[in-house]
Formats: sequence, structure tokens, C-alpha cells
Amino acid sequence: MQPDQPETTVLLVDDHALVREGLREILGYQDDMVVVGEAGDSQGAVEQTAEKRPHVVLLDIEIPGDDATTTVARIRQRSPHTAVLILSMYEGPELLQSLLDVGVRGYLLKSVTKQELVSAIRSVRFDKDRVVVSVSRESIAGGGQSDPGGPPMILSDREREVLELTAQALSNRQIAAQLSLTEATVKRHLRNIFVKLGAASRIDAVNKAVEGALIEVGERRQAAHR
Repeated sequence: MQPDQPETTVLLVDDHALVREGLREILGYQDDMVVVGEAGDSQGAVEQTAEKRPHVVLLDIEIPGDDATTTVARIRQRSPHTAVLILSMYEGPELLQSLLDVGVRGYLLKSVTKQELVSAIRSVRFDKDRVVVSVSRESIAGGGQSDPGGPPMILSDREREVLELTAQALSNRQIAAQLSLTEATVKRHLRNIFVKLGAASRIDAVNKAVEGALIEVGERRQAAHR
């Protein structure tokens, strides 16, 4: 760190305390970075950003509250100079593009190395024009190649079951128990659903599926099964 350069302040946003602890430990080894706050949901992310005005927010794609695109928009409204870096287990051109459209400065899969994470934080802090994207080549190549006149993306029967239970606010563990699946299988179905629908969160996926009449929720679902 140069003598005239202040430390890069970072806000950690993830609903898993263990993940936040791991990130805090990684960044704690960097003499030019300091974690100034943590949040576990979208509202906390916005409030902490407004209060701390960090240089960078590390934002998990799937946290309780608003979907990621709404959360990013609210963060940028409250602190325009804060750079938002998305951390995600999911990839897909539609999802990536929707987040770039609201001004994220980076999109990193959680499979990135510690060195790649630290490098991304430094890049978006000191290069205001830099956007850091770490996804598969197939994901990037898929952007803009969809055929608007082609057939709609169809969910499998199992994916619809998973998403309908997700709409009931069930956790992955509860969904797994109800469908006699493992949690890992539920997560895999949700990843596939996110990619197919171009969704940024569980709520976003449910809303898009309802709008596209892919699933039935609430009273409509109960009436259909009477």
C-alpha cells in the first residue's frame, strides 16, 4: 500500500456467518484492505452501505429480502461511488447481463481463488472503468444468442416442484425432505432454474415463473388440485 493511499474499505454481505468469517479472514491478511461492516440480508446491505460508505461491497447473489438487482440499485442510489462485486454459485448470460445493467462492477463465481478475489477488489477500487467478470466461457458466449422467436424455456416436472415449494418460502432442507431428495440435488435444480429463467435470486425465479405461467402458487395452485 502506498503511503498516500487509504485502505480499501469492504462491506461483506452474505446470510451465512461462516462465509462472512472466511471472507473477513482472507481480507485480514491484506495490509491495504479493511472490513468495515457485515450484513446478512438486502435491507442490512443497503443500510450498512449508507452508513459506512465502503469502497467495495461483496454481495452474495442469494440473500434474504430483495432480489440482487434491486439490492444493487438501492446500494448505488445510497452510495454511488461504492463498487459492488457479486459473489455467486450461479452463472448464465441473462443473469449476468441483468446485474451489469444495474451497475455491478464485477461478477465472481464462488469457485475463484483468494488471489483472484483480492485482485478483483483492488481492480474495481482503483480503476473506475474496470468491470471484473469470472464465469465460464460458455456463459459469456451464450449472451445474446437466444432466439426471441424460439420456443420458451421449459422447466422439468421436478424443477417445477422445487420452485413451487420455494415459492412457499421453504428452505433447501425442507424442500429436500418433502421431495425425498438431498440438499445438493435441490441446489442443483435451483441452479438450473436460475440459468433457464435468467433469475438473480429465488424470489426473482418465482416471480418470473409465475409471470410465464410455468408454476402455480397460492390459491391458484390449491384450486387446480381440488
